[in-house]
Amino acid sequence: MARLAIERRSMAVLSAGHGVNDLAAGAIPALLPFLVIQRHLSYASAAGLILAFTIASSIGQPAFGHLVDRSTRAGLMPAGILTSGVGIALTGVVPGYSLTFLAAVLCGVGVAAYHPEAARFANYVSGARRATGISVFSVGGGIGFALGPATITPLVLAFHLPGTAFMVLPSLVMVVLLLVEIPRLERFRLAPPVMDRREGQRLREGWAPFARLVAVAILRQVVYYALLAFAPLYFVRVFLASPARANLVLTAMLAAGALGTLAAGRLADRLGRKTALAGALALVAVLVGIFTVSNQLVAAVVMIAAGAAIVGTFTTALVMGQEYLPANLGLASGLALGLPDGVGGISAPLLGAVADHAGLRTALQVSALVAVVAVGLALTLRKAATSSSDGALAREHA
Repeated sequence: MARLAIERRSMAVLSAGHGVNDLAAGAIPALLPFLVIQRHLSYASAAGLILAFTIASSIGQPAFGHLVDRSTRAGLMPAGILTSGVGIALTGVVPGYSLTFLAAVLCGVGVAAYHPEAARFANYVSGARRATGISVFSVGGGIGFALGPATITPLVLAFHLPGTAFMVLPSLVMVVLLLVEIPRLERFRLAPPVMDRREGQRLREGWAPFARLVAVAILRQVVYYALLAFAPLYFVRVFLASPARANLVLTAMLAAGALGTLAAGRLADRLGRKTALAGALALVAVLVGIFTVSNQLVAAVVMIAAGAAIVGTFTTALVMGQEYLPANLGLASGLALGLPDGVGGISAPLLGAVADHAGLRTALQVSALVAVVAVGLALTLRKAATSSSDGALAREHA
């Protein structure tokens, strides 16, 4: 019989690794105001660094996901964390925009290597409470992402842009911990299911709703990256706040996202995946609209609330993707997480061009309209069919 409860020690390791991995990802948006001021980058060029990171991540995650579905590659988890740590460390050290762009690409490759295999193991150790379990895994990434600005901002203030070199230290520590824990994690792999013809047909039918789910996630990422790239700049340029204060609000937004992730997992298990997803996206659309017509204090509160709502949808979408494609957990995770990131990254410089010509407020208002479209598409999603083997797979360690 499958485990009903979440295996806490294993989930703690995976969630901590997720946090360290995403620490690097969260630091990149926080660097943008410093790069705009110190290196005189345009909004579009600054957003291009997010493009570099997200394209590398989006291409890499499905590729790594397909690889881990063919055979277990647990070594990708420590390798990914080390690569992302080295990438963010080099971002402020190397001279010139081209090398900074390549450092962001390296960071994205590291993030891509970690996520599919770690998400697959998180599914295994979650037992029957998948949405709650995946939310615990995801909240580690949310906390790490939130700590990215809080970690890199004082380093840059103290040591200027070369202070990013210190960002590799948490990665080195986590690599050692994962290398110690991987042999134990390997024991939680599920035995491959034996499927009859009807079960195989059910799995093939899961691709159509999965494609719509990915489209929803893509639209969500357009809004998410608009907030990451332009909300801090909005505080600096419109409210005349310092980069440090803008990044403080960004940190609070991402921290709220970690709390929203935990809440989203429980809501998805109780209310249903589609209801939780569409409801959160509707809230995001309203909040982003309010942000653009508010004063500094209200905008900060709204930005934090929007972070809780939008980051919480990551867990719901990931669980739905894995349930639509239960025989391809790595690929489902890679596509649900990676492809939306890539398109979101492409949209960032496009919205940056809008901001350059029409203003930051207009760019953010466009993203609010995108969130409305995402809500409509989310309402078309269906519940994943229940697998005949679901809950009955033997664990190798049992």
